[in-house]
Amino acid sequence: MRASTIVLLLSLVLYSVEGQKLDEYVKTEGAWIFGVSKYFYVTDNEETCALKCEAEPKFLCRSFIYSPKTQQCVTLSGNSKTASLLRSSNSVLYEKRIYLLECKKGIGTDYRGTESKTATGILCQAWSSTYPHVPNFTPETFPDRGLESNYCRNPDGDSEGPWCYTTDSSMRFAYCNIQECEEDCMHCNGKNYRGKISKTESGLDCQSWEVQTPHTHGYRPSIFPEKDLKMNYCRNPDGEPQPWCFTTSPSKRWEFCSIPRCSTGPPTSNPGLECLSGNGESYVGKIAMTVSGKVCQAWSSQTPHKHHRIPDNYPCKNLDVNYCRNPDEEKMPWCYTTDNNTRWEYCQIPSCSGAAPEVEFLSEQVSSSAEPECYVDSGTTYRGTASMTISGKTCQAWNSRTPHNHAKTPENHPLADLTRNYCRNPDNDISPWCYTTDPRVRWEYCNLQKCPIPTDSEPPPAKKPETSSSPVKPELKPDCMVGKGESYRGTKSTTVKGYTCQAWSSQTPHPHSSFTPMTHPNAGLENNYCRNPDGDINGPWCFISTPDSVEWDYCDIPKCAPTEMECGKPKRTPRKCSGRIVGGCVSYPHSWPWQISLRTSFDVHFCGGTLIAPQWVLTADHCLTRSDRPSFYKVYLGIHREAATEATKQVRQVVKIFKGPNRADIALLKLSSPVLITDEVLPACLPSEDYVVPDRSPCHVTGWGDTHGTGGDGLLKEAGFPVIESKVCNRPEFLSGRVKSTELCAGNIHGGTDSCQGDSGGPLVCSDGNQYILQGVTSWGLGCAQPMKPGVYVRVSKFISWLEETIKENS
Repeated sequence: MRASTIVLLLSLVLYSVEGQKLDEYVKTEGAWIFGVSKYFYVTDNEETCALKCEAEPKFLCRSFIYSPKTQQCVTLSGNSKTASLLRSSNSVLYEKRIYLLECKKGIGTDYRGTESKTATGILCQAWSSTYPHVPNFTPETFPDRGLESNYCRNPDGDSEGPWCYTTDSSMRFAYCNIQECEEDCMHCNGKNYRGKISKTESGLDCQSWEVQTPHTHGYRPSIFPEKDLKMNYCRNPDGEPQPWCFTTSPSKRWEFCSIPRCSTGPPTSNPGLECLSGNGESYVGKIAMTVSGKVCQAWSSQTPHKHHRIPDNYPCKNLDVNYCRNPDEEKMPWCYTTDNNTRWEYCQIPSCSGAAPEVEFLSEQVSSSAEPECYVDSGTTYRGTASMTISGKTCQAWNSRTPHNHAKTPENHPLADLTRNYCRNPDNDISPWCYTTDPRVRWEYCNLQKCPIPTDSEPPPAKKPETSSSPVKPELKPDCMVGKGESYRGTKSTTVKGYTCQAWSSQTPHPHSSFTPMTHPNAGLENNYCRNPDGDINGPWCFISTPDSVEWDYCDIPKCAPTEMECGKPKRTPRKCSGRIVGGCVSYPHSWPWQISLRTSFDVHFCGGTLIAPQWVLTADHCLTRSDRPSFYKVYLGIHREAATEATKQVRQVVKIFKGPNRADIALLKLSSPVLITDEVLPACLPSEDYVVPDRSPCHVTGWGDTHGTGGDGLLKEAGFPVIESKVCNRPEFLSGRVKSTELCAGNIHGGTDSCQGDSGGPLVCSDGNQYILQGVTSWGLGCAQPMKPGVYVRVSKFISWLEETIKENS
C-alpha cells in the first residue's frame, strides 16, 4: 500500500473518531456562557475544539464554544445547568451530555449530575471537606471520579448506586435517590427512553427516522432534535402510551415496541397543582366536568367510550377517578364524557395566576391601506406581530423558559412590549429578533425588512424623453442582495455599527485564515467589501479594520425586489390570523395572491383553487362535475371580494382539465392564456416531491366558503392551524383510518376553525422561510369546524411528477 493511501485512511479514521466525539455533546447555536473559567484556543473546526476540551489541563471542561468565523475555540468549566447563557452572534455552544444528565446508568459510576442531597433529604458534605466526616474518597486521591462540590457520586462502584458523606455528624454516609436513565427500560410512557431497541411488539424491524420509505411521515430528526430520533430506535415523540416506530413492512405503518419498565420508581415530578399552569400537565385537582357541562367518564372505564388512556398505560399522569387531566400534551386538561354523542371535551380549569382566560378579538373590518410590516432604524420601536426568524423558525414566547432559558422577560423589560412570541429588540441589537422554538438554535434575527425611507412629497421633475440620437446611460444595478446574500457582489464596506471592513486578504488587525480569497475563491472576497462566504443566514458581513474587541460585524445590505416570477412571496404581508373559512378572519386584500375563484359560466363562485404557473391552476377533482365541458368554467384572479369588483381582477376561461391519477381528489386546469403576473396575482410555490409537512407545523387555508355566521361573508377569509400527523389523525377518536397516504390532516382538534363548503379546491399553504409552499388542496371533512374532525387535504407533494409531466406535455 502506498504511503499516501495510508495517510488518507488514517485521516478518514481520525475524522470519523472526531465526528463521533461531537455526539457526546448537545449543540446550541447562538449561545455564550457567562461567568465561568475559560481558556481560548484557535482551531480549524469543532471536532478539534472538542479534543481541546477533552485534554484541558487547567480545569474540568464541561463545554466549549466554537466560532466558525474567527475559528476561536473556548473551553469552559460550566454549562447551562451551572451558569447563565447569553445571546452571541455566530457562536455555537457544545455541552457534554454527561454533565446535563440527572439520571444514572447501571450503578451510576459515571453519574455527573448535580444532586446534592441524600434520599432522605440530608445535605451532602463536600468531597474536599473533612467536617463532619473525614472522607476516604477525595478529589486529590481520586481525580477521575468526578468528586466535585458536594454532588452525589459513586467513586467505589457501590452496587446501591451514588452516595455521599452527609452533613449530619451521626450519619457518615447515605445513598442518593438518582433515577435510572431510560436506556434499557422506561419510566411512565417512555417519553425519555433513549435505548437501542428497534423491533416492534410483533417482531417487525423499525424504519429509520431519517428515511421516508416505505412510510412517509413528519417525524424527521431535524425537526424534532429534542426527541432523539436516532437510527431506527423505538421512541415516543408524540405522547403515546409507550415507545413505537414506523415499520419496514409496507402493510403496517407503525406499531408499539416492547420496552421493559424500570425497576425503580419514576423520576420525581413537579408538585401537582389544583389550578391551570401552562397546558395543565401538572393539574391534579378534582374538577370532573367539561366546558359544556358534561360529566367526565372515569379513566379506568370503557363505557360509553372505549380508549387506551387508562391508568396502567399512563402511570405517571394521575388518572384518578374521572378528574380532568392532560396525559398526552394537549392544549389543556380534558376528559372523555359520559355523553354517548360526545367522545371528549376540554375542561374549564381556573388559572393559577387568577387571570381570566385570554380571549383574542379579531376585527372583521380590514383597512385596504394596511401595509406590510417593517421596522425603523434598529427596530426597538417595532410593535408588529411577526413571529418567524430569517431562516423560517417559529419564535419562542418571551414569557416562556423553554426550550431556552433566558432573562429577556416582560417583567425585566417592561418597556420593550415583549408580547407573546412577537419579534422585538429589547437590547438595542441591529434589528428585531427572538429566541426560537428549535432547541438547537437559541436565537435568530427575524424575517423583517427595514421600512423604506420616505421621500419628499414634491413630485420629481419630469425627465426629458430620450430620443434615438440621445446617448443612453447604462442602468446601474442596485446594491442589494438575494436570499442570504451569498451572491452579493456590491461595494458596501461598512457594517451596521459603522465599522470599516478589513480587507479579506489582510490578516491584521484580526487574523482569519479560514476566510481568504485563497480558501474561498468563488465567494468574491475582493478588497474589503461585505460578503457572505459561509452562508450566514443573517446575510453579508466582514471582519472590521480596527483592533477592537469586536472582530466582525454584519453589513446592512437591502434585499433586492423580487423578480417577476418569484413564487410564494406576496407583496403584501399576510395577516396570518389563527383565531376562531369558519371562525377565521378577513384577510388583508391581495395578501394571498395565488388564490383563485373557480366559477361557472354564469359567474357564480363555487370552489377555490391555486395559481401554480401563469397558465395553470390546481384545484379539487370533486369540484369539476362538468369535466367534459372545460368551457363551463372560468377562473377569477386578483380579487379580494367575492363580487369581484376590483380593477385588479383578471378572468380566464378554462380550456383543458386534467384529472389526478388513481382517482385522487386533485385536478389541473389549463387557462385560455397566461395571466399577467402583478402584485395581486402571483403563483404559490410547489413542494419538493414526497415532502411531508412535520406534525404541528403552522399552515394557512383561504377561501370564500361558508362562514357559518362568523362574519366576513363575501370577503376572502383565512385561518391558521397546525398540520396533524396522519398517524394521529387516523386514531379512532379522530378520523379512524380514513386518511390515505396521499392526504394530510390540518385543523384545531377542539374545532372552531376549518375550511368549509366553497373553500374546496383551495390552497393550504405553509411557510418555508419567507416563501409560502402549497402543501395541500382542500378536499373533504366530516362537517365544518367540528371537534375532533380536522379537515383533510390532498398532499400536493405526492403529485409533483404528475404535475410536471402534465404541464410539460401540454404547454
